[in-house]
Amino acid sequence: MTRTTVFIHPRIRTLENEEPLDGAIVVRDGRIALLGSLDEARAVAGDGAEEVRLEGEALLPAFHDAHIHSGSMAAVRLGPDLAGATSYTEVLERLRIFEKENPGDGWIMGGRWDSNAWLDGAQPHRSDLDAIFGVRPVMLSTVDGHADWANSAALTRAGIEATTPDPGGGRIVKDATGEPTGLLLESASGSVDRVAREELVFSTEELLRDAQQHLLSLGIAHITDIDGEDVRSGYLALRARGDLRIRVHKMTRAGEMPAALADGRRFGDGDDWFTTGPVKIFADGALGPHTAHFHDDFVGERGNRGIEVTAQGEIVELVRSAVDAGLGAAVHAIGDRANTLVLEAFETVADDARVRGVPLRIEHAQHIRPSDLDRFSELGVVASMQPTHCTSDFPLSVQLLGSRPTAHYPWRSLLDRGVCVAFGSDAPVEPADPFLGIHAAVTRQRVDGEPHGGREPDERITLTEALRAYTLAPAQAAGLAEHTGRLEAGMFADFITVDQDPYEVTEADLWRIRTEATVVGGEVVFRR
Repeated sequence: MTRTTVFIHPRIRTLENEEPLDGAIVVRDGRIALLGSLDEARAVAGDGAEEVRLEGEALLPAFHDAHIHSGSMAAVRLGPDLAGATSYTEVLERLRIFEKENPGDGWIMGGRWDSNAWLDGAQPHRSDLDAIFGVRPVMLSTVDGHADWANSAALTRAGIEATTPDPGGGRIVKDATGEPTGLLLESASGSVDRVAREELVFSTEELLRDAQQHLLSLGIAHITDIDGEDVRSGYLALRARGDLRIRVHKMTRAGEMPAALADGRRFGDGDDWFTTGPVKIFADGALGPHTAHFHDDFVGERGNRGIEVTAQGEIVELVRSAVDAGLGAAVHAIGDRANTLVLEAFETVADDARVRGVPLRIEHAQHIRPSDLDRFSELGVVASMQPTHCTSDFPLSVQLLGSRPTAHYPWRSLLDRGVCVAFGSDAPVEPADPFLGIHAAVTRQRVDGEPHGGREPDERITLTEALRAYTLAPAQAAGLAEHTGRLEAGMFADFITVDQDPYEVTEADLWRIRTEATVVGGEVVFRR
């Protein structure tokens, strides 16, 4: 039976016109049938159609987070949260409190610690975790997820000891005597993580149910998820039960590509709620643990240019396999050297990717040599970027990178070249709130106004460009622009209302905007 609903609002922002529309949106069976005046809407809807007046100062297209770890975002709530700590002493005190409030003998995971922010200059050591948690295994990730701090029990379970060699693309940090300190960089965390996840007991499906409600409260109706097969299975279980309220475009991790191929997955397969995305590959690390891969040394760290997490030859092979399989590739690259190498790999498959209609994406694309900027447009590469990284990395990025000839977080430069720039959050690394990202993209400043004038202010973009980077661009990157990302007839009826019109507030206050209601498929799934 056809269901028709008329959503009425006096300030509808389509992002296509400067002036808002005072009118209504007619929704029929989950898609927009008409956007126009109230009289036009009532005429099209016919007698008996339900009318819903939405509160809020403006109505906008719903957001699509183009890069999120929703399973990790949900799971991190189970462990200690060390984000924002300004000293190692504070970190240890938070952990003591957590241990007292959460007794037991099972694994402890979580963390979100950032030693770059510790004013006492200390570094984590397994002995301190041993003193607090004893033989209970612990592994705590950095805020960017590219390093872990494990205690002796966790290292023992994973078979890591003094004689254990560094794995490819990773480093087991050891002290002067050759003993592991408990700090594991990049792929070195893999063995501990596998053991932990085998022994952890929690319901991914239930965690994702809670996570989706949080995302809906932020106006996010669609996500491109980066996590593993357990998260894929969790969302499919919610879909089968009719409990999926958020649209999911699901990537496959490189190590899980054989399972995807065995399943016969292809890019874009699925339905209105769940679609298959590209294969996710890691080229390098991150700024926080000084493992992003650069052409030149980090300032004050002679010989350290980061870590090539996946060797260039292997990246070429993985990208080729992903394109030939009809999946496409999305490669994590933060440092300028990593971006250069990934673009070189993409050059070998760009023509085939176009013919097959599969994407080539670089996830993060934070630091790019100017000579590489044109290659994004020439090769048709999507720049999947997270604007809050620009502001949260300040001033660390300046301290580590200095004045090298590299474009940092170059949204403006890429947009001016016609590149598809799709914004996301990288949650739980950063908060998932899109308005934090929009504020960062428009001002190039943190919410406290630093740095004065914005970091590389020439790379600022307009409000409309930032909103489109959170709506239309992620849809284009996912091959779904014919269905979502815009407010027009035929599109999914996914839209939000907000407590302030973003076009009526100062740029400095964009981050304060809150979602009042979220509509997905013509259903009101969140009200504040």
